[in-house]
Formats: sequence, C-alpha cells, structure tokens
Amino acid sequence: MDIVLQVFDTFLFDRLYAVILPASPGANSHLSLKDGRGTTTFSSVRETPTTYHAASQFMQLEPSQWAYMSAWPRDKIYRQALTLYLITWIFGLLIYFVCASLSYIFIFDHATFTHPKYLKNQVRLEIRQTLISLPVMAVFTIPFFLAEVRGYGKLYDSPSDAPFSLYNYLQFPLFILFTDFFVYWIHRGLHHPSIYKTLHKPHHKWIMPTPYASHAFHPLDGYAQSVPYHVFPFLFPLQKLAYVALFAFINIWTIVIHDGEYVANSPIINGAACHTMHHLYFNYNYGQFTTLWDRLGGSYRKPNEELFRRETKMGKQEWQRQVKEMETVVQQVEGDDDRSYDEEEVRRIQKKVL
Repeated sequence: MDIVLQVFDTFLFDRLYAVILPASPGANSHLSLKDGRGTTTFSSVRETPTTYHAASQFMQLEPSQWAYMSAWPRDKIYRQALTLYLITWIFGLLIYFVCASLSYIFIFDHATFTHPKYLKNQVRLEIRQTLISLPVMAVFTIPFFLAEVRGYGKLYDSPSDAPFSLYNYLQFPLFILFTDFFVYWIHRGLHHPSIYKTLHKPHHKWIMPTPYASHAFHPLDGYAQSVPYHVFPFLFPLQKLAYVALFAFINIWTIVIHDGEYVANSPIINGAACHTMHHLYFNYNYGQFTTLWDRLGGSYRKPNEELFRRETKMGKQEWQRQVKEMETVVQQVEGDDDRSYDEEEVRRIQKKVL
C-alpha cells in the first residue's frame, strides 16, 4: 500500500495536510527543495521525516513543496493511519460505485427484477448496507495496511528481490489458493447457527443479488472474509505492484460473482452461477474463486443447467423450482422469512421488462 499512499500523498494529501495542519514557520528551512534529497515516500526513513524516498523504482513521483509544509510529515504514523483510512473508505466506496454501476448497467440482467424473490427497493437497500459497512470495515483494516507501509510485511519491489525468479509468476496462484482456502472456511463458519443470524444474514438478505450486493455485508462479516488477503503478505513474499493489482482484482471479482450473468459454466471457477446457488440455497458453494475447497469439503453444488440458457434462466418453471427449495431452506436456517417482497411491483416490472 505504500505505492498507493505515495500517489495519493503526491496528488492530494500533501496539500490537504499542509493547509489543515501547517508546519510552524521555518520548521523545514534546513531542507532545500532542490538539494537532491526531495524524492518521495513514507516508511523507509525514520530519523529525518522531511527526507523522502520512492516507494517503488517503477514509479518516481517528485514531491511538491506541499510535502514539506505540514506539521504532520508523510512518515508520521497518525497521518499514515488517517490517510489510509480515508483511502480505504472513500476511494473504496468510489471503486464500489463505479464498478458496480458499470456492471449493473452493462452486464446485470434486469429481468432479475421480475424474480419472485427480488426484494422491494432492493438496490437501495444494498447500497444502504454498503454505506454503513465500509467505514467500519476500514477501521479494522487499517492496522494491516499501516503495518505494510511501515515495513513489517514481506512486500518487495524489484523482481530480482523475489525468492527465486519463477516466484514472480507463482505468487499469483499461491495468493489465490491461500486466500480461497481460508475464505472458504471463514465463510462456512459464518453459516454456523450461533453467529449466522447476527453476522452473515445481512448479506443473505439478497436472494437474487445485484452487483450492489457485492459489498453489502455486516461490517464484521466483510472484515472477517477479507482477513486472508491482508495476512498473505505477512507470511509470503509479494511484489508491491502485484499486491495493488490483486487488491483491485478482489474488489472487481466480488462484484462479478454478484452480477447474475452466468457465463462461467466451469467445474473449477466459482463464478456468478455458483454464487447464485449459494444465495438461493445457503449451504453450498462457500468458495471465493474456485470450487476446489467446496468439492473437498463436500459443499459443492453444480449450478442448474437452466441458468446458462436465457430462455430457461428467466423461465417461470425454473423460478418456481428455485422458490420452492429456497423457502424450505430459509425455514430451516432462519425460521420465518422476514424479507419484504412486493408482488405488485414485480408484476408491474414483468410487463415492462419481459
């Protein structure tokens, strides 16, 4: 995250902190902005907070004068924590709205609105839950990011710093396998009756989710399932730019598996079809990226073939079958269904969409 922090400091937060928390007059007068020491960054220098070094050899961003004009220099731990929180919350929310909206407009099948288990005002409710959850999830996430930025992780910059040259490629499948394994067990644990209704039920409110449901969790639920992603770079080496790319990939993938477009009819990939089966029938397909751990754990359920053909995917016969089984499962897992369905609205949309 030091690369991300460097970019945001350079283009936004240096000036913001200089204005809000200006340095006392003459505090940095000993440092010439043109003396060759004005390169950028964060955690690498402790003893001289006004000397900055680049977070990556692949990204050289020269700090402006604003970098030296705040009472809180870039290396100050309070500033790093606050900045990382704002990036995780506000810009995480921006990524959510942009990606989920693009998926909603161009990929999501709007005929889903006519499904009998689509909730009244569902998109609004999904967004509301996300707006509540993200700022809280960000609080719990910051210690991981802060530790990374301050050099306690195993992140490396140059490919030559990898344990061996092939590792620069192996780090990607290793990350997927490691995180998929632990997310599987965390997710499955969240379905335990003792905690399901408190922590995980808010995400299962959406029987037929839209892309906006991707981050609509209880804050502790969303945080718990994100822990493996943050733990990985403290246990295994991970190239810095690869880490940023994987962080973006995770957020996009979370939206993709909620978009209702059943493209990946794969026995290996845990795509939108597999995840829809999870939302419909609860106790199957806990995995995030693959079906491997579900198969080994006995919780894999192959998506219905009807989901991959539009004429049957949105057919009344398939929906009736889904509703009948889903209502039985809900009764077993939750008791009485307290979701709010609007049958009149469904009929109105059916006439408009179909």
